[in-house]
Amino acid sequence: MTGYGIASFDTGNTKYTVEVKSLNSKFLELSLRLPKIFAEKEFQLRTDCSKLIERGKVNLSINTEQASQAVKAAGIDKDLLKHYYNQLKAVSEELGEPGGNLLELALGLPEVVKYEEDTISEDEWKSVEKTFQQAMAAFQEFRTQEGNVIEQEIKGRISTILKNLELVELEDPKRVPLIRERLDTFLAEAASREAIDQNRFEQELIYYIDKLDITEEKVRLKAHCEYFIETLKNADANGKKLGFISQEIGREINTLGSKANDANIQKLVVGMKEELEKIKEQLLNVL
Repeated sequence: MTGYGIASFDTGNTKYTVEVKSLNSKFLELSLRLPKIFAEKEFQLRTDCSKLIERGKVNLSINTEQASQAVKAAGIDKDLLKHYYNQLKAVSEELGEPGGNLLELALGLPEVVKYEEDTISEDEWKSVEKTFQQAMAAFQEFRTQEGNVIEQEIKGRISTILKNLELVELEDPKRVPLIRERLDTFLAEAASREAIDQNRFEQELIYYIDKLDITEEKVRLKAHCEYFIETLKNADANGKKLGFISQEIGREINTLGSKANDANIQKLVVGMKEELEKIKEQLLNVL
């Protein structure tokens, strides 16, 4: 959702610069910073942004630079200037104060000097609109490039999770003999071997091992990862959907870890969790 785009247009007298920036957000949050001459165009710009941007905290600004910094004044209200001047002169004489700068003071009072209001022609506005579209295209291109980088990173991390899952598959068959050996040793040390009911021991062992079976978790984890990659390839905006799938991946990894009862598998599970956390961080930046 992060992005940046900028474009400029110069009329000769005025240079217009359109800049678009965005950060992560669950919704579309628009903030516009416009010169006064574009006040009536704000609704149109908001509508255009809403059509082009689905989510993100977006800042749109249009800046103007005048070729000449000279201030254009429409004229001076002479009657108002005389009125202010006479009042200032009367007060100055009444107080016995020198009145050398009364004219300067009067010129600075409200409404004496009237300035021309800045306006923009329809042709200029069309050019600004075109500049806005160019800035938005640059903004979208920025996000597309960043999205491609994020996509490759996420795919790599999902691939690592699947590789760890393959290693879990190799370690899984070793668990049952080790569990049986540990329990058998424990019982032999805790009681004499003759006192152990072997049939009952086998029944309890089967029940215990069944509780630790991770076959379903392995199958679901693989399916979730494949579905994640499939969704990632989709052209539609699926950031939220990918977030939901990552939650399901996390559930299977956690269950796998809690049922593994094996140090080697636990290490692989920790690696999966680390990769998944990095995926979740990147998904915050995906539409």
